[in-house]
Amino acid sequence: MLQVAAALLFTLAAGLGLAVILAMLTSNGDAILSALAGDGAFPADGVPASPAPAAATTRQRPARRLPVRSVSRAMAAQPLLSRVA
Repeated sequence: MLQVAAALLFTLAAGLGLAVILAMLTSNGDAILSALAGDGAFPADGVPASPAPAAATTRQRPARRLPVRSVSRAMAAQPLLSRVA
């Protein structure tokens, strides 16, 4: 019974999605199809040419060097597991 309800819900969702896609195509079909074809919805003939953006240069920083730290005897390596375990 649960599987039948899930199948009906899936069918309802798929039908609703298909109805939305068809509604979009009917209201704005020419623009969608021309965009899919690569033509675009608006012609590029009337668009003014914009100047190319100037490339921004960034400051060059010296490489970061981390200080060398020696390990003291107080921090001796300990086994990962205790001997009790």
